[in-house]
Amino acid sequence: MIIIDAHLDLAWNALQWNRNLELPAREIRKLEKGMTEPGRMMGTVALPELKQANIALCFGTLLARSTGAMVPGLDYLSPAQAYAVAQGQLAYYHALGREGHIRLITHPALLEDHISEWIKWEKKKSRKSTPPIGIIISMESADPILDPTHLPDWWAAGVRIIGPAHYGPGRYAGGTGCEDGLTKIGRRLVKEMKRLNIVMDMTHLSDRAFWEVMDLYNGPLLASHNNCRALVPDQRQFSDEQLQAIISCDGVIGAAFDNWMIQPGWVKGSTDNKPVIMDNIVDHIDHICQLAGNSHHVAIGTDLDGGFGREQSPSDLDTIADLQKLPGLLKKRGYKESDIAAIMHGNWLRLLQKAWIGE
Repeated sequence: MIIIDAHLDLAWNALQWNRNLELPAREIRKLEKGMTEPGRMMGTVALPELKQANIALCFGTLLARSTGAMVPGLDYLSPAQAYAVAQGQLAYYHALGREGHIRLITHPALLEDHISEWIKWEKKKSRKSTPPIGIIISMESADPILDPTHLPDWWAAGVRIIGPAHYGPGRYAGGTGCEDGLTKIGRRLVKEMKRLNIVMDMTHLSDRAFWEVMDLYNGPLLASHNNCRALVPDQRQFSDEQLQAIISCDGVIGAAFDNWMIQPGWVKGSTDNKPVIMDNIVDHIDHICQLAGNSHHVAIGTDLDGGFGREQSPSDLDTIADLQKLPGLLKKRGYKESDIAAIMHGNWLRLLQKAWIGE
């Protein structure tokens, strides 16, 4: 079954962590032997494994903040630096496209042709040559946008989804770990996103910023990598009320594969954590389906290798190729084939097609 994954920090891994994603994940692990930072020697994502997973399309991020948090390789002292880093990440995706490793998806006709090619390939008995992986460029934290008036330039360069915040008080909105709302320029950004029909990613927004965005923005929205606060009580997850708000807008929530977001009480770096398995992610998927009353509003947004690796991912996942275990787990929970297909790719596809109508 083909998969759409709504959140992978591919360019950040390639440039900020200097990983050659054209190599297999296990080879990248070997090259990082002796590195002691969390996530090193533990990578799960590379282009060969994306193809093994039948990931036809993913949202590839641009990630650079300017919050003053001073996190190496992530947070920069000025917006100009964040802008330059994000531009470099953008160039990386374009370079992969020029080399034929990926295909940048920027408009509905291209999306339709791309998915049709993958579906035809999926039905073949002999699958020798995998189609290119489709990438939709998504910006996680709008900090690199120097001013909302510059948003048309980012759109022209291929950015189609933006999450205004990440961790902490961003330039445009409060994010995870704080309760700031939208800033003055944040409100301008939201209005400009609607004008350009850029999809709003609600992920990482503080509770206050979340509801302010809901009041201002009536365009297409999603939560690319977000789990359920009812199952894991933390501000990083969304409450049932927030999930219902996204569902009511015909939005989609992508289930994240970061252990501390999957199981309550899981502590980063602890050796006493209860094991997390992929079936625990199905709990979050099922919770959203129960809230919605159907399977139309939940999908996959793994965030694998988002600053962590196997040490912080489900124990039965060695690389992203193991996402193919998920359909079987959903089937065991009683999900029909059509529901499973919706969760694995159909819901993201429906949202994108609806968002891009008229472009």
